[in-house]
Amino acid sequence: MSDSAGMPPRRVVGFCGPSGVGKTTLVEQLVALLKARGLRVSVIKHAHKRFDIDHPGKDSHRHREAGATEVLIASAHRLALLREFDQEGMPTVHELLAELSPCDWVLVEGYKHAALPKVEVWRGALNQAPLYPDDPHVVAVATDAPAGLPQATARPVFDLATPEALASWLMDTADRFTYHPEIHG
Repeated sequence: MSDSAGMPPRRVVGFCGPSGVGKTTLVEQLVALLKARGLRVSVIKHAHKRFDIDHPGKDSHRHREAGATEVLIASAHRLALLREFDQEGMPTVHELLAELSPCDWVLVEGYKHAALPKVEVWRGALNQAPLYPDDPHVVAVATDAPAGLPQATARPVFDLATPEALASWLMDTADRFTYHPEIHG
């Protein structure tokens, strides 16, 4: 089965948990591990605050400040699209997935309430309530304390110290992460 572009289906998995638990580090490790297997991997990252990847004085910043809705910056090595919204509002993860080029995997950091299969990153030392007992979209837990989870779970539990095990599980169970825009979007 392939998507409309004739590409193999895209796999999508989210990573959720409170700030400071290590989601970014885990996603970074998984990107490298999946890429080492010859896969194309993209990342969607939720930003909680106003952010800017552009800086005053740069041409692209000047164009945005002048009122451009979109500024596309391209070189021989990368492309960046800056889009201003007329009204404040966060795009859904499904809208963002539609913006991406074809790839094998998309790792979504944040978007903890999205209806996507997710891996919860949980650290015992933070004494925060886990999401997995009440969120049916959490399909696995990655933690620094596998034996110390506050509630037992039948979901797979992975040690943050061995991201290779999580990468292997993602590959072994890849079909469960197939993204269907007509269903999810």
